[in-house]
Amino acid sequence: MTVSELAALVGGQLASGADGSAKISGAAALAEALPGEVTFFGNPKYLLKLRASKATVALVPLGFAEEVPAACIRCENPTLAFSKVIEKFAPPPVHFAPGVHPTAVLAPGVRLGAGVSIQPHAVIEAGASIGDGTVVGAHSYIGHEAQIGGGCLIHPRVMIGFRCKIGSRVILHSGAVLGGDGFGFELQDGRHVKIPQIGIVQVDDDVEIGANSTVDRARFGRTWIGEGTKIDNLVQIGHNVVIGKHCILCAFVGVSGSTKIGDYVTLAGQVGTVGHVEIGDGVIVGAQAGVSKTLAVKQIYMGSPAVPAREWKEQVAQIHSLHKLRTRVARLEQLLGELEKSIQPEI
Repeated sequence: MTVSELAALVGGQLASGADGSAKISGAAALAEALPGEVTFFGNPKYLLKLRASKATVALVPLGFAEEVPAACIRCENPTLAFSKVIEKFAPPPVHFAPGVHPTAVLAPGVRLGAGVSIQPHAVIEAGASIGDGTVVGAHSYIGHEAQIGGGCLIHPRVMIGFRCKIGSRVILHSGAVLGGDGFGFELQDGRHVKIPQIGIVQVDDDVEIGANSTVDRARFGRTWIGEGTKIDNLVQIGHNVVIGKHCILCAFVGVSGSTKIGDYVTLAGQVGTVGHVEIGDGVIVGAQAGVSKTLAVKQIYMGSPAVPAREWKEQVAQIHSLHKLRTRVARLEQLLGELEKSIQPEI
């Protein structure tokens, strides 16, 4: 497509003087882009890379006014606009034909909606129901009486346990386990006695759960993932956890049992929580932080135990100055010692 057609596609404004007739045949990141390709600029720290980029055209923010070699298309959100461009240049998406593969095993009483695709060696237990247009990947397992909505994409080797409820347009990546037993034991007579885990997992509409992540079923009631929440790979959600709407949980996050997380919360990589705490709406918890108590709404927390970000930064600064402080104290002790010797009366 031409640069002008590209600007129309993303709803952007082509900078004055730019050649709108130039041909664009591909898309790439700033450092890799070549002549004839489009790139994007969404973070000020990459300005030097944009200036050095060989791309013919760049998608930039609305207020961008720097002089760069690439022709600029100003748009409201360069990152999202670039996603539209990639879709135009990418190969067609993989399509799964409706129907049940001969090697799949469906128990009596399974209910399938229109256009459902069941891939090779999938197992679907009695009483399960699957909504219109959902894809169940190869070797996946759907437990007894599980309910899955329409338009879902269940990648290969996903496990959904008995009676779990999955909403519409949910994406579950390979290795995800929803509805494994919660980790519940009581010490009795020197032995760990297993506490029955008889609740369910409920996943609302438009949730995405990454590869090898696990969501434990509730001890009773439900473990609940709210609408639009996105969970990265290798995340552990304990039993009876409640996660609100449109949250982001990054890789290696661990949420202990009965924790309640509000709406629009972000837990960065390797964040861990103790059980039975609450995290308020709009909270951001920085990477590797440990949440040991309830966190107030709309604040940024860091450190372990997690504290408000400003307090954590002050603590870090103080820790880094400890060596200098120790040196000064040692010098003062030396001077005091010398002073004491100098004023001692002679015997």
